[in-house]
Amino acid sequence: SVDGDDTTTCEEGGDLLEIDDVVWGKDDDTLYYMTMDEQHRPYRLYQRRNWSSDSPVDTLLKEELDDLFWCGVGKSLDGKFVFFEAASKETSEVWYIATEDETSAAEMKCVAPRRNKVLYEVEHGHDSWYIWTNVDKSPNMKLMIAPAKEDSANDWNLVVDAEGNPLFDGSLVKSLDSVTVFNTHVVMEGREGGIPRVWKYSIGSKTVERLEFDEQAYDVGLSSHYESDAKSIVVTYDSMLTPPSSIEISLDDTTERTVLKSKAVPGYQKEEYGCDRLEVLSRDGKTQIPISVVYSKNTMEKVKGGERVPVHLYGYGSYGSCCEADFDSTRLPLLNRGMIYVIAHVRGGGEMGRQWYEEPHGGKFLCKKNTFNDFVDVAKFLVEKWTTPAMLSCEGRSAGGLLIGAAINQEPELFKVAILGVPFVDVVSTMTDSTIPLTSGEWVEWGNPNEEKYFQYMMEYSPMNNVQSGKKYPSCWLTGGLHDPRVAYWEPAKFVATLRHANPQNPNPLCLKLDLSAGHFSASDRYKYFRELAYDYSFLLDQLKLV
Repeated sequence: SVDGDDTTTCEEGGDLLEIDDVVWGKDDDTLYYMTMDEQHRPYRLYQRRNWSSDSPVDTLLKEELDDLFWCGVGKSLDGKFVFFEAASKETSEVWYIATEDETSAAEMKCVAPRRNKVLYEVEHGHDSWYIWTNVDKSPNMKLMIAPAKEDSANDWNLVVDAEGNPLFDGSLVKSLDSVTVFNTHVVMEGREGGIPRVWKYSIGSKTVERLEFDEQAYDVGLSSHYESDAKSIVVTYDSMLTPPSSIEISLDDTTERTVLKSKAVPGYQKEEYGCDRLEVLSRDGKTQIPISVVYSKNTMEKVKGGERVPVHLYGYGSYGSCCEADFDSTRLPLLNRGMIYVIAHVRGGGEMGRQWYEEPHGGKFLCKKNTFNDFVDVAKFLVEKWTTPAMLSCEGRSAGGLLIGAAINQEPELFKVAILGVPFVDVVSTMTDSTIPLTSGEWVEWGNPNEEKYFQYMMEYSPMNNVQSGKKYPSCWLTGGLHDPRVAYWEPAKFVATLRHANPQNPNPLCLKLDLSAGHFSASDRYKYFRELAYDYSFLLDQLKLV
């Protein structure tokens, strides 16, 4: 069975075995599975032979005891190797076992020993490792190739096209996120110009081509593929205006495209809405912050006529994760009530490549404040362009809740409404206590507050420690889950109490909704999810007087 945290459970001798991931070996006689430690961190890889018999044989192949490292198991597309990856936010290491030898091999071998602040991932094809890595301190991932052998780091070389130009050299121009190796082509996913991209590289002709789409901003990615001899690929595509679709594209001729399936959205009329991709100049005078905007065309006509309208601003900005310009039918109730919906692609995410995330100019460690400053700068831009503080709302979840907490502390009267979903707002207290599950692994994201430089810096932005007195804070809606293993329920509870205590005369409501049966990701049931979202929107629309 699979639960809401993507873990699998199975019965073994009357005991419950909790498993994080499972892959098959060469055939259906052997499987590999990950188990978790007491902090729910995947850390052990087992091989199970004769798994369906009454006496299966389990062998521990790898164990990672450093709790900074999160582990996983996977198999190459050609089925020849099973990989064990141990990775922190800054360092990684990959081990392998050949499926041909899985019944006789005594241990796994290492592709390249871990090196501090060197990340790499591996795929296999054509008797070679295809490696994407930031080795030599490149700001983005390079695409490299090496013989498929143990300890191959000294043999890594850039993959080049027919003219000798590197496909991905790790520069700021474009970033590389994943690689899939087929028999005739290599398909790569990454970003360029802040937009997700897909490239295909012909192994025979050494030519590379980027897949092109008509819309200005969109979300595209490679679907799951299970056959290395495929002659075509399937990508998932959507935008802020276009519902998700699956498109089959020929590897030999990318103009040959077939839409396999499109999501039906009852009542949605695409031509009634518009979207834009804009840039906002940050307060540093040089950084351009991308924003994605979607709206009803009727609303934008009012703006062009000089009218001010409500705007909802969403952000995240942590872990190098990207907020894509994708389609979400749940935005329609806001758009149909005359709101403009804006996604701020602030630093700390990965929209503009790893440099958007990493020090010295991204949104991590001792430059984390860039995330919050970018968000506030975007909000001020929106007030200048389309709305007023009395009509501006903001929203973020988890680390995005940290973003919202820091933003309303910095500019309490810039927003009318703030939604903080399972917000990580007690940064210093949580990060100081390594006994809290998953905390020590987060030190490579925020820094370790047991070190003075990080402690002082965190104290300057941690929402719990920077609530201002005598200010008119926006109407706040905070949510939490009693069983949340990532952001404990007491964080939103403490923050809402701190907001109330600091400003007892604030006329705006400060509300906390705690779900006694939920974890970090709230409801896994689709209908319960809609009910939970309805609470959020009801509060938002009520406070903006749109209902």
